[in-house]
This record gives sequence, structure tokens and C-alpha cells, in this order.
Amino acid sequence: MKLSGAFIFGLVITLRGFGAVPTFDHVYPAGAQLGTTQQVNVIGKFDPWPPRFWVDDPAIRFVADTNKGQCSLEVSATAATGPHLVRLFNDEGASRLRFIVVENQPQTRENEPNDERGAAQLMTNLPAVVNGRLDKSGDVDSFGVDLSAGQTLIASIEAYVLESPLDAVVRVMDSRGVQQAWNHDGRTLDPFLVFTPREAGRYVVQVMGFPYPATSEIRFHGNDKCVYRLHLNGGPYLSHTVPLGVSRTGHTKLGLFGWNFAANTPRELDWVEEKADARTTALKLRAPTLENTWRLPCNEGPESIEVEPNDTSSQARSLTVPGAITGCIQSPGDEDRFLFDAKKKDRFRINVQSATLGFPVDAWLKIERTNSTQVERNDDRGGLDPELEWEAGSDGTFVLAVGNLLHRGGSNYLYRLLITRGEPDYKATVSEHSLVVQPGATNDLKVSVNRLNGFTNQISVRLTGLPDGVSAEPMEAPEKRGEVILKVVTSTNAPPYGGVFRVMTKSGETERSVPFSMVSTSEDNGVPGGFRDLVIPTTEQLWLTVRKPAEPKKPAAEK
Repeated sequence: MKLSGAFIFGLVITLRGFGAVPTFDHVYPAGAQLGTTQQVNVIGKFDPWPPRFWVDDPAIRFVADTNKGQCSLEVSATAATGPHLVRLFNDEGASRLRFIVVENQPQTRENEPNDERGAAQLMTNLPAVVNGRLDKSGDVDSFGVDLSAGQTLIASIEAYVLESPLDAVVRVMDSRGVQQAWNHDGRTLDPFLVFTPREAGRYVVQVMGFPYPATSEIRFHGNDKCVYRLHLNGGPYLSHTVPLGVSRTGHTKLGLFGWNFAANTPRELDWVEEKADARTTALKLRAPTLENTWRLPCNEGPESIEVEPNDTSSQARSLTVPGAITGCIQSPGDEDRFLFDAKKKDRFRINVQSATLGFPVDAWLKIERTNSTQVERNDDRGGLDPELEWEAGSDGTFVLAVGNLLHRGGSNYLYRLLITRGEPDYKATVSEHSLVVQPGATNDLKVSVNRLNGFTNQISVRLTGLPDGVSAEPMEAPEKRGEVILKVVTSTNAPPYGGVFRVMTKSGETERSVPFSMVSTSEDNGVPGGFRDLVIPTTEQLWLTVRKPAEPKKPAAEK
């Protein structure tokens, strides 16, 4: 009988002895179609083979083959589409989490050799998804596409967002080998290329890349970890909406903009949202006439559109709090201003989204008085776009001002300005994605709790999903920002175990699951060394391993 992933979650597992915790780098191919079974490779170190597999959806199963590193991936038709988390485990512990992406559409696997333009792998039908890998130094992958004159090709890559050690590049060449278009970075470090040919014909899309993090070598990079997913679209494709976001508690009328819109492609959409959770920050837009799914930021207030002129405070219009407005830096030097009222001690969180949404505004953000006196300013805050957390020092009407540091403008220089009240709240994170304990021993798990905007209520922290023989006393969070250290105690007769547990916080009647963040912002050699953007940035499903009791040492042989 085969066991589903859901059954494994709560199962006490008697594990065989293994030499080391599995090292898990990637799955290749990194994508799969609903209702299919395919052969995949798991990349890493496994001593011995096979480890065991956990997936966040029980409708997705890995079945290990006899050959080391090879598996059969079974994706049920009932599996949820989108990215999923995968981890490997044995009786020594669990690996890092990696990704598999499930989609409705067919998945194509890259076929070597395809380094040269003349050996390009032909993609006969668009849209298409290619699961590829730059598996050696200097590798270049080529794919042929037939385009009509005026038909826009959208080529995008997922590599960085899959935590692949690859800074990818994509380019398009014509039949003569002349480069027609290229792109290095889109919304993330992954490329996003838009190309519209003047002449019909066969064009070649090439994928290559450099190491990430960067090294001193300047050459194309590749190894068995450099997996990617190439998306090729030639039909109706949404580039953005106006406004750029939606209300999660009401009605928003959206204008739709993109490429290859046909006569039956809608240009407007009435969005009505009633079910979104209060902590939801983005919603997905799906339309049967579009080839892509779009991620829309959301907030609890209205989403409106800027009305010009508004360069000065006397021209500015009032902004609802909470709420968001979509604006445009229409020309070089354009500045947009919006009014809002505040009482002394009111707290606000204000941010601009432009670069993170794929637009070319290097925004600055200011709070001013109506006489143009500057109160606060930010250019960016640990990211691409500016953000302010501000407390009013007096009653009054204040001005939010937005502009572009690069003094450029145009119809595509869009941004979304969001203002919310800084309500008392808290944020908790856990330091590790997995915990290993020994029978008869105690281990610590650290939970960071950050109180926001004067939150003073009591916060308790506890663990759920622990097996027999493992316990942890709940702890109270400190009155100010700090750490909670949970003591995980394992009895001497606790059986071997591997399974999911959670960290929970509770304040009043509200209970939350605490996430582990998989993104990082470390630096390496002067360039960002972490992965700020991942297809799944956090997980609340932590892993507990109870190891077998250590075998007693044999007495030393007598001389």
C-alpha cells in the first residue's frame, strides 16, 4: 500500500539508520503538469539512497527509483496548481526546503544538444513552458519559435525565485544570428523580455547565465543545480492593471493592459472581493482569455487613480486612510502630492510600489506640511521602493509627495502609493525550519517576537503537533521586543519520529501560526547574496526529528 504525503504528516515513522542529514539542492525538472507522472532527478547528497520525501500537498508524491537521485513524480489531477514545498528526511534530520511547480498546461523538458542557434529545440505551440538546466560551464540553451509580424513574444524565466544559483539572461536572435532583443533582470533578478518582430519568421530564444552570487569570473555559468523554467507566450498577456491593486473588502474597477489583446480580450474588469483574509497582501487575477495569471496587491481600503494636476499641495486631493492610489510620473521632474489628516500620536505606514511591480520609477517619498516644509523622507528602505513608518507630532493636514530620483517620466512610469494606520500589533518568526532532538535530552527553539506600534497585550508561545515523548512548556513573550526560547524536552523512551509541527502564538482570543522565513538579504562580495524573492517565501510547517538513542560505546580492548 502506498502512503500519501498527508498520512506521513501525522505518522510516527520508524526510520532506518542513515549516515547524514540529506542535502537537497533542487528537483529537475522543476515543473510538472496536473494528472501526470514523470521521471525527475533530485540533486544533492544522500547517504545512503533513498531518503524519504515530504510535500506540502498529499496529491503530489515522489517515489524513489533504484538508481540514486532518480524518482518518479506523481501529480494527481486534484493537486493544487502553483509552487509547492518539498523536503527530504531520514532518521538524522531534514533537508532544506525546495520547490516543485504544478501547472495545468503541458511541460516541455529541455533536450540537449541545443547550445547552437542551428540546433535550437523547436517550440511548435505557444504558450509553452520549458523546464531546463544549464548543466555545465559555458552552457547556452536555444529554443526556436515561429512568430508573425507584429506578434509580441514574452519570454520570462524562473531561476532566482526557485533559489537556483543562477543570474540568468535571455536573448532573441533572428535567422541570420543577429541579436534582436535581450534582458537580464525583470521584477527580480530573473529576466523578463518583450519582443515584437517586424517580419514573420523563425526566431531563436537563448538562455544563459552567470553565477549567483557573483564571482570574479566573467563567463557563462552552469552545473547540475542551475535549474530554470522558461515561459514563452505569444497570445493575450496581461502586463498590468490600472489601478495597480484591488480592495480586499469591496469593489474595484480595473483597466487591463498588455500585449496581443484580441477582439474578445476584455479591457476592463469589475473586481469584487469579499472573502480575502485580513492579512492577505495579494490576490490572483485569472481570466480565460489571458495566457497568464496576474498577482494584484491589495489593501482593506479603496484603490483609486491619481488626478492631475497635483504637483503642489494646493492642487492635491485627499487620500483615504487606509487606501491606495495609482499614480504616474508623466514627465521628467513631475511630482505628485496627496493630502491626509492626522491627529497627534497617530501612527502610519506608507510605502510606494513601482520597481517591485516592474515599473522604471526609482521613487522617493516625502511627508510635508501644507506650507511645503519637509517632515520625513525616504528613497528606499532595504529594498527597491521607499517606505516610511511615521508618527504625527501634532494635529493637522499633511502632504504625501512622490517623485522619481532619476528625473525621468512617461506613460509607463507608474507607481502605487499605499497608506495604512499603524495599529498595535506584533510579528513573530521562528529561527529554524527543522529541529532535531535526542531521547533523554533537551533542545532550544528560538522565536523572535517584535511588538509594533505600542502593542502591550500578553503574547503566549507554544508548540503543536509534537509526538508522544516530546513536550515543551508554553512561554510568555517579553514585554518589549525580544526572543522566546522554548525548551523542547524528549523522554528517554521517546520513539524515533519524523513529522511536521508548528509554533503558535496567542494574544487574547486570536491565535496565529508562526512562519520560518526562507528569504534572506545577506551580502556576498558586495552584491546581494541572499534570495529576496522566492515563489514561496515562508513556511509554517516545521520539521521535527527524534533520533534513535545513541548506541553505548564499546569498552576499549585490553592490551
